[in-house]
Amino acid sequence: MNISEIVAQIDGEIARLQQARALLAGLGTRGGSVSVGSTNGRRKGVLSAASRERIAAAQRKRWAATKRAVKAVPVKAAKEATPQAKKPAKRRMSAAARKRIAAAQKKRWAAVKAEKAKKAGPAKKAVKKTPTKKAPAKKATAKPKKAAPKKAPVAKAKKAAPEKATPTATEGATS
Repeated sequence: MNISEIVAQIDGEIARLQQARALLAGLGTRGGSVSVGSTNGRRKGVLSAASRERIAAAQRKRWAATKRAVKAVPVKAAKEATPQAKKPAKRRMSAAARKRIAAAQKKRWAAVKAEKAKKAGPAKKAVKKTPTKKAPAKKATAKPKKAAPKKAPVAKAKKAAPEKATPTATEGATS
């Protein structure tokens, strides 16, 4: 290595360190914190205590204004404004009205049916269909199995009940 190259490297290192020192010194005097991992050049938003207090006071003022607006509305007006406070009465149809509507609807349907009957014409009603005779079904070519002849039921012989022994003459004489 050449001496001039070594000197150039040292000068580069010195310049880089001076830049780092200037950055650290500049941030330290403003009261900000330095984030080591941040490389995008943006500063983290840090507010002073006085700034935070001003923002909080402004927000409290806004909330107080909205609360006053809510209290200004009287209780009766609030109840009347709600949809649950007063429900409209349910509209009901009288029996006579229902009958009139049903009659009108029947009349309309009768007209529709009459129109359909006109379009179809009387020829359709006059034609009488006669049942056609069907050809007998073809017999299957496979031979059907013959059913086994029925056997006559076998009469079961009744078991003879053991008869009671009657006393014989010899037994009766001995007793």
